[in-house]
Amino acid sequence: MNTRESILRAALRVIGEQGVPGLTNRRIATDAGVSLGTLTYHFPSQTELLRQAMLLFAENETVKLRGLVSANKASDITVEEAAAAVERVLERMTFGTDEIAPLELYLQAGRDPDLRDATQRCFAAYDELALTVLRALNVAEPQHIAPAVVALIAGLQLRRLATGTKTGSPAAGALTMLIRGADHPKDVTS
Repeated sequence: MNTRESILRAALRVIGEQGVPGLTNRRIATDAGVSLGTLTYHFPSQTELLRQAMLLFAENETVKLRGLVSANKASDITVEEAAAAVERVLERMTFGTDEIAPLELYLQAGRDPDLRDATQRCFAAYDELALTVLRALNVAEPQHIAPAVVALIAGLQLRRLATGTKTGSPAAGALTMLIRGADHPKDVTS
């Protein structure tokens, strides 16, 4: 790992532990094992540091998601099986600093437009995974429902984080209803 990446990973750890307000150059430099001068050489502004940290997260997340996308392209699964698989993944997730940091950065992007391109890349990777799974399920016009699927999953993750509950997630039922409703809108409204 190079110095720049060490600094970015340290920034993500600090954000995950203390939020963006707890992010100080001194704390990042200490966590990364570099001098303050080295930190400011690589990142002259905190906005650039936050932007690059989000991009690093997005790149890492994209690699993980591409693996999931590849695994699901050949799958012949039902809506219920896909929803149950998502629920199992959500239930196994832990919420440590690595999982909290991106949520903090998403919120910061709401305050700082300079960070939005990085968060858009991350959500584009999530949307691509959702599209792949929805296509495998033969959902009509999956591009219209993919963002809603991603939002539902993100909302359920945030709910778990905020409430501390690990079981009883309504993910499978909610996802099944969302996908079935999008695929058969007349069935839902009748």
